[in-house]
Amino acid sequence: MSALTAGTAALRAAARPTRRGRKKSKPRDEKRDGVERTLFGVPERFMRPRLILLATVAILVGFGVLMVYSASSVTALNDTGDSAYYLKRQLGFVAIGTIAAVVLAKVDYRLWVKRLMLPIWVFTVLLLILVLVVGTDNDMGANRWINLGFFDLQPSEFAKITVIFTAANLAQRYFEEGSLDWATFLKLLIVGVAAPLFLIVAQPDKGTTMVIALTLLVMGYLAGMPKLLLLGLFVAGAVAFVFLSVSDAYSFQRLKTMLDPWSDRYDTGWQLVQGFYAFGTGGLFGVGVGFSRQKYAYLPMAHNDFIFAVIGEECGLVGTLGVLAGFAVLLWAGYQIARHAPDLSGRLLAAGCTSIVLIQLLLNVSGVLGVFPLSGKPIPFLSYGGSSILASLMLVGLIASVSIHSKLPETVHDGARKSLRSVDGGTGGRGGLSFVGEVVPRSEGGRTGDLAREGSGGLHVVEGGGKTRKNTRGRGGRRGKAPASSSGSRRRVDLGPNATERLRGRNGSGSRGRR
Repeated sequence: MSALTAGTAALRAAARPTRRGRKKSKPRDEKRDGVERTLFGVPERFMRPRLILLATVAILVGFGVLMVYSASSVTALNDTGDSAYYLKRQLGFVAIGTIAAVVLAKVDYRLWVKRLMLPIWVFTVLLLILVLVVGTDNDMGANRWINLGFFDLQPSEFAKITVIFTAANLAQRYFEEGSLDWATFLKLLIVGVAAPLFLIVAQPDKGTTMVIALTLLVMGYLAGMPKLLLLGLFVAGAVAFVFLSVSDAYSFQRLKTMLDPWSDRYDTGWQLVQGFYAFGTGGLFGVGVGFSRQKYAYLPMAHNDFIFAVIGEECGLVGTLGVLAGFAVLLWAGYQIARHAPDLSGRLLAAGCTSIVLIQLLLNVSGVLGVFPLSGKPIPFLSYGGSSILASLMLVGLIASVSIHSKLPETVHDGARKSLRSVDGGTGGRGGLSFVGEVVPRSEGGRTGDLAREGSGGLHVVEGGGKTRKNTRGRGGRRGKAPASSSGSRRRVDLGPNATERLRGRNGSGSRGRR
């Protein structure tokens, strides 16, 4: 019995490694031989969030076009005689915005953030000044547009991109390059950011100002600015917003309407109350796309500022939550792209462009739900508006540009790997891991021994290593003399007898020696 017990225990002990081996073999499907999986020839950590971002934006834009047509058909038919009038214009803006996004994605984002940042900033400031001089209000109570005849341009939508460029550029120069001191950094940041914001507030457009200010706080937090400074700026901005809202009669009325829209339900509270009716009618699953009742001249700006209320009526609570979930996925993808960006300016650009889209969405939704004063800001990708859809798609193009150009510069070690000659005598190619985005299978790294026997001159020791160890281990583990090197033969690179020796520094002391 003792022998049987001992044999059973031995079998169990022999079986344990097999089970453990099976469990540990699963990750090899995802990362075979230590080589990262690729999608369409690009490392998965770059391509996956890029594809998710583009797919999510395409779905949101397609759904937005559908809802614009549904919400505007009655108004367009009454005003123009063509129920698809706003649909056709929105499709045209989407086409132009898509072309602009593709161009921005193809061009390296560093061109805009570093080389052309100043000309872009000057051009944006001139447009904002032009709005104050010859701008039109489009019966909205604020001069925010420049009438171009076929299109009303809203420069504040594009100023958001310029401010993100400015903040990313200055943060890169101060936090990463160290070419600016703290005083100069603050001065340039105040001038570069305060000037556009002041011109936007003067229109007045407090909604855009708030969106930009909150985005800058997010970028400052990610860049590593002092948290107390950011908190102080947030409190100062909140106080300034309250002061402007109270001092301006139009903004003060919006604040009172938010607090009690039923006090004047047939005048100042009409739009908000009709939005509540739309949500209440929609219920859980909605009345169906195209069957909204509020769009029949009951709900003003149904296809623009209040398109979220029409979505709630036609698609119900499920539809509104689906929209929020789509933007949440966009947030994840954008921040994943920012996480793998090669430099600070790329990280801040991707994070800033993503954040400003989400902040504007939350500002619109909170206003339509009556938990924040109405700002007049449209929902990106969903609401009707040429400047809005163009600027939103350009933001997506910039995020994609960061993803596409997320490759680190070549190091001295990468150059050494590129110098390795393949077995057939070729150089470069897949033999060198020159960029992060290029993957080399481990099997190719095993050709080193064959390369040494070829006698080519490509392999060399990087950063020192001029001394040769006197004793090395042979195939049998015995110590022997290292092979002599000559000008006509390749010298063997000795990595040491064990891992501890390989970790030793140039002075011969390893990590264990420092105690």
